[in-house]
Amino acid sequence: MSLAMTDAMLARFQAGFERACAADVPEPTAMSLATVDDQGRPCARTVLLKDADPGGFVFYTNLNSRKGRHLAANPSVSLVFWWRETAEQVLVDGLAEPVSAVEADAYFASRPRGSQVGAWASRQSHTLASRDELIKRVSEVEARYEGREIPRPEHWSGFRVRPHRVEFWYGREYRLHDRVCFELKNGQWNEHLLYP
Repeated sequence: MSLAMTDAMLARFQAGFERACAADVPEPTAMSLATVDDQGRPCARTVLLKDADPGGFVFYTNLNSRKGRHLAANPSVSLVFWWRETAEQVLVDGLAEPVSAVEADAYFASRPRGSQVGAWASRQSHTLASRDELIKRVSEVEARYEGREIPRPEHWSGFRVRPHRVEFWYGREYRLHDRVCFELKNGQWNEHLLYP
């Protein structure tokens, strides 16, 4: 069961994100995404946050990629935002659910044309014989859609991570950090502090 994040949780996240932007964090939307494969082995990589709303945290990917295959087999994930310049971290545990086709279409249409081409040309996470092969695939996609809008490929979409636990970590002197945790228990969000 997953409930929307509370106003307090979302406001706390947005305030931290704004501090990161003001502190010139190079890529404040970067978040580590941890998945597990069909044998339960963990795998982590960095993806970019594209939206944060009461429903959760949204990112997009090639559904045939390694992460896409992991999510199809097991939607349990963890996210970590680390904003070094402000000594803040946000940890999220939850379930990744596909975004709607309408959401995916709208986001895809907002991407730079080169990124749209790349979504068609790349067989993300699959073996590539040479860089030339990729460049050839890019050229073929560019030729196919020359003078036309590029539609979203069926193999490219997004996920919304619906959290059941969100922890906000604030670095403090002598490692006496502040940790504020929100956990979903028995259909209710509970807020509590954690020892550093």
